[in-house]
Amino acid sequence: MRPEATPLVAVLTLALPVIVAACSPASPGPPGPAGKATAPSSPVLAAASAPSGPETPGPAGVASSGAARADGAQGAAPYPAPTEPVPAISADEAEAILFPGDAAAHRDAIDACRRGNAGTAAAPSPAHERIRCLLALRYQGDPQAAASATALFDQNGSVAGLEREHMMDGGYRGMLHLVPELPVRAERRHLEWTVSAIADFDAFVADLAAAASSPVRYRHRALALRYFRSVRARTPSAYASGWTVAYNLSGSLHRSADDVRETLFHELFHLNDGAHGGWSQAALSPIYDGIVARCGTRISCLTPYSPNETIVKGGTYYSFQPGNGVVEYAAELAIRYYREQRAALRGKRLAKAPFKCGPPENARAWSLLAKEFFGGADRVAPCREGPPAAP
Repeated sequence: MRPEATPLVAVLTLALPVIVAACSPASPGPPGPAGKATAPSSPVLAAASAPSGPETPGPAGVASSGAARADGAQGAAPYPAPTEPVPAISADEAEAILFPGDAAAHRDAIDACRRGNAGTAAAPSPAHERIRCLLALRYQGDPQAAASATALFDQNGSVAGLEREHMMDGGYRGMLHLVPELPVRAERRHLEWTVSAIADFDAFVADLAAAASSPVRYRHRALALRYFRSVRARTPSAYASGWTVAYNLSGSLHRSADDVRETLFHELFHLNDGAHGGWSQAALSPIYDGIVARCGTRISCLTPYSPNETIVKGGTYYSFQPGNGVVEYAAELAIRYYREQRAALRGKRLAKAPFKCGPPENARAWSLLAKEFFGGADRVAPCREGPPAAP
């Protein structure tokens, strides 16, 4: 989960152990030790990544192989189209995502979806129609939400369903009771924010691909989205595992469309980082460890190196907070890359100097991340006088 930020300094109201655990991909199984948030056991968490799992990260999507740019200009892909299969959620997986605990109560209608349109060679596949039928059934009480969830699936392949009810170990804050809840009616805005965020990711990846020298490998398609509410709590806002993102309707971070968009990008980075073999640990640890050795937790020293301005209450920058490690530095770097590239793609001026134009460590980390996940694309203008020397 990405921590809440305000200009210059952000004060975290959540317990740090809970934040760290929520940001990291949770592992199915019995409750972990104190301070570790543990997701419930779920056969869908692994299955939802098919056909591209952690060992073989899938392509960012069809758009990444040379789609039209957002500004209308056609850009030919400078590399061969990816041959890896596009990730997809099967109809059985979608059923488990949409009806994780109450399938028996809807069995007749679910079976009717299974027996539905047989399809033709020119029509959508039976599996696609079955999932659309299941979405209509799940969201039948809110036509607007049903339309949004269906559009999300049609355009991105992601399925917006429900988390299972379970207890999560929240460290010293105790056990957190998470219950499934659909983003409908008064909570529909959360679904709409999610749909808008993922559409933005689609366009972002397509635009970056036009400037990339190799395939963009940042999966943002065919996700299992599981909505829930924490009882008498506002944490965790989100957590991710196995191409599944769980989203808290009462999460403290989910206050606006922009907040949700960046939180989801942060969670998706953790999933992609894991799918790339724990890339951040191997690639960024030398940079991260060198900064920490030089600065420790001193905010004045860390300021030029921190991708974002969030400061933990009583601590230091979230990117360098002890216990977070290089994986959180990397996720915050991904957010900064996304924010700056998005602004450049839209022709907007940055509110502050580009991150890569800070100390040399920033430029190295920026380049490594761009090469690994985004085909080396960088639409941010070059630094005018080159990166300054380290402080």
